[in-house]
Amino acid sequence: MNFTDAVKVGLTNYANFSGRSGRPEFWWFALFCAVVNFVSMFLGDIINLILTLALLVPTFAVGARRLHDLGKSGWWQLLVLTVIGAFLLLYWAAQPGTDGPNEFGAPAPQAA
Repeated sequence: MNFTDAVKVGLTNYANFSGRSGRPEFWWFALFCAVVNFVSMFLGDIINLILTLALLVPTFAVGARRLHDLGKSGWWQLLVLTVIGAFLLLYWAAQPGTDGPNEFGAPAPQAA
């Protein structure tokens, strides 16, 4: 998956917390969010706040789908509220996904 595909999938499935998200989709979307936040810092506080809030739900949705790909619940994202938990989430996001269906009923991604 390339950058534009990841952004399209992330924004079109902005409230879809079921299914799976592979590493490329997650990391490309994270890069998109970081670039948007960086650029919006120079456009003013109100624009920055609006764009950050607009990307909040899609970011959590992609994160939940990424955790589902690892066989974990999306609720594990709450670990980001702790410093150590944020590092654990980064570690998990870098891991390869699991094969086969997970406990959330999402089908396994098809091999390319």
